[in-house]
Amino acid sequence: MRRFTFSNQSCASEDLGGANYSWPMTEGSSSSRLPAFTASWIEPVESVDSPAMHRPAYHLAREFVVPSHVVSARLWATAHGVYEPFINGSRVGDIELAPGFTAYRKHLQVHAFVVTDLLHVGNNAIGAILSDGWWRGQHGVIREIDAYGPNVSFLAELIIELADGQQIRVSTNDTWCSSPSHILAADLIAGETHDLRRRVNGWCVAGTDRTSWDQVTVADYSMDNLCEVLGPPVRRIEELSPVSITQIAPLRHVVDFGQNSNGWVRLSGLGPEGNEVTLKYGEWTNSAGEVTQSNVADAAFSEPHDVPFQTDRVYSAGDNTVFEPRHSTKGFRFVEVEGIDGVLDSASIVSVVVHTDLQRVGDFECSDERINQLHRAADWSFRGNACEIPTDCPTRERSGWTGDWQIYVETASYLYDVFDWSAKWMRDLAADQFPDGKVTSIVPDPSPGAPVWRGSHGSSGWGDAAVHVPWELYRASARTDMLAAQFESMTQWVEFAARRAEGRRHPLREAQRPNPLPHERFLWDSGWHYGEWLEPGADIETDVASLGNQDHGAVATAYLYRSADQLAQISLLLRKDEEAQRYSELAANVLDAWRAEFIDDEGALMPRTQANLCRALAFGLVPDSLRQRTADDLVQLINEADMHLGTGFLATPMLLPVLADHGHLDTAYSLLFQDTEPSWMYMTNQYSTIWEDWDGIVGDKATHSLNHYSKGAVISFLHQYVAGLTIQEPGYRRVRVAPRPGAGISWARTHHDGPNGRIGVEWSLENGVGTITCDIPNGTECELELPTGSIYALSAGTHIHTW
Repeated sequence: MRRFTFSNQSCASEDLGGANYSWPMTEGSSSSRLPAFTASWIEPVESVDSPAMHRPAYHLAREFVVPSHVVSARLWATAHGVYEPFINGSRVGDIELAPGFTAYRKHLQVHAFVVTDLLHVGNNAIGAILSDGWWRGQHGVIREIDAYGPNVSFLAELIIELADGQQIRVSTNDTWCSSPSHILAADLIAGETHDLRRRVNGWCVAGTDRTSWDQVTVADYSMDNLCEVLGPPVRRIEELSPVSITQIAPLRHVVDFGQNSNGWVRLSGLGPEGNEVTLKYGEWTNSAGEVTQSNVADAAFSEPHDVPFQTDRVYSAGDNTVFEPRHSTKGFRFVEVEGIDGVLDSASIVSVVVHTDLQRVGDFECSDERINQLHRAADWSFRGNACEIPTDCPTRERSGWTGDWQIYVETASYLYDVFDWSAKWMRDLAADQFPDGKVTSIVPDPSPGAPVWRGSHGSSGWGDAAVHVPWELYRASARTDMLAAQFESMTQWVEFAARRAEGRRHPLREAQRPNPLPHERFLWDSGWHYGEWLEPGADIETDVASLGNQDHGAVATAYLYRSADQLAQISLLLRKDEEAQRYSELAANVLDAWRAEFIDDEGALMPRTQANLCRALAFGLVPDSLRQRTADDLVQLINEADMHLGTGFLATPMLLPVLADHGHLDTAYSLLFQDTEPSWMYMTNQYSTIWEDWDGIVGDKATHSLNHYSKGAVISFLHQYVAGLTIQEPGYRRVRVAPRPGAGISWARTHHDGPNGRIGVEWSLENGVGTITCDIPNGTECELELPTGSIYALSAGTHIHTW
């Protein structure tokens, strides 16, 4: 198996299937290579009376002796499930939801924690709280359970180096014992039930009586899938205080935190012993002021579910114990708290924001607060969907939809360092990829063969994440290591699509032309495609039911062209000349096929939709002689829609840049500031995140998810056109600054911390005079184009120009 070494990283790769990565762990949470484990997998003894989604979290523990002074100690741990490690009563580290979510059958991450200061000479105790997590908890639109296995298990190795030169290893084995914890139920989607009266103080302290606990079961699970950590972990990032608390009935309060986010609440003041408090999390409230989950609770369940959705329950111990459910997450702005007598004190409840701890590298601000709110909403939507993997929503499904991430990755990589995080996800995309090259719709995919999914994988615009995500990350970083690691996966995907194009035809086209035309060898019009998903006025349920029959040839062929073209460029970068020739020729043939099929004899594009025209211009499908005519026709369609956009999932991020690049900047700004549905301002005037569909709130009712980040990719227009900063060479080695003021915006500023350092742009207009300041780091060249058309070459340093 090939090894891949990432830039400035030393690593040793495990057998990771289609793509091989390893990554050095961060001090305090990881290290550069895994130890040779002496540990065994252990399982708690579980009651047969605990059905799925009602299963408790378990305490696992053992004691051990440290005979002399500790020089260093490191704990290596992972689980089938989610775990929290403890030593001598103290929680180890600050990582949440370890070991994270990966394609477990191929990759199971092992975290390492430096625990030297937690140990002492004499008797010590080590333990963990273990719950279902992604391993056997609910997942996805079908809320499948036990997807990776019916049992939770734990694996740990504590390696202690003593001052006298001895090494002690404390490993999971049959010396451990287990007991159900005070967490009576824990499911990532359903929520948790805690009985604080059952809380055992000192459960992980030496000398605690554990005679009533059960001896663990030693399990014979493989360790071949163990791998090092890729990317930053999930952590508690910040806390939000309530903006309002409304008592809607005796013992019932609705807390509004003002911001939709992902995480949980921390609640104190639970009342007398035995008092039951229920917390129901949601994105919206109904006309009665109650928290509603109707917009996100529905799912195509794989079997009957009789548990709540995003609901916690806690029984008070009658003391000052604080409730904080760390074995599940919720997507919410509102929480309905039932069971607190009297007035709920705002100091007793906070929203804990939880997601992957990504480093911020970019930002934007301008003179118009409406635009700033749009930027904040898109940013919060991404953060809410950055819990371990790039999810679609933090509520209903929480799945790593490939289409969403390929749409947003360019935007995200401007605001955050997402390279490592995406590398982990891309490694899993390759791991879950079908032998024929087909890419699953979600990554990781616990059950790609489930009946509800069968036949729905391999959609254009979704599977193309296999190529487009690494390409965008290369553009942002100039690093070719991910391109090399994912190359086999990319080629498999493009070859799959090319075979589908050559070997199948859509029934409608077969009926229209029984004998295929020569160009149809390169026309991808068959199979399942989501197409321009959720265009304005579309209905989710209707769209899903009809997808298998629709002709999405214009969309699929366009994406086959883009992926083949990108793969040809990637092949050149990797010095794979034969592959570069293959995919360059394929791209040219697909381009010819698209033009032959979807441009009529009069030069008009078909189908005549905003999405098709926009995508054709963005992808370079339109001949130069027809580009301006096509752009003008796109504007005509927008005018016919009364200055409203008509794009769905795929084309929306391209719309404003395409308009601006073809002489229609005013139309781009008009769409940006449009405040009636469908529009971005219609969303952000009413809410704090980006919606799944354009009519997410109708009247006082939420229709579907209110936190889907993909449509928020529009904020790249703010970075690249309003502020004016664009990449000209990968890794920001060369940039272009060309602000395009409009719509009364009087100033804007942005920055991005690229590989060479911070690039800053700030401009203002006052009394008809424009001033721009550009900060350029060493190693970066900049071309500045003023709104007047004047062009300057800028070197490193601070530059001020006026117009």
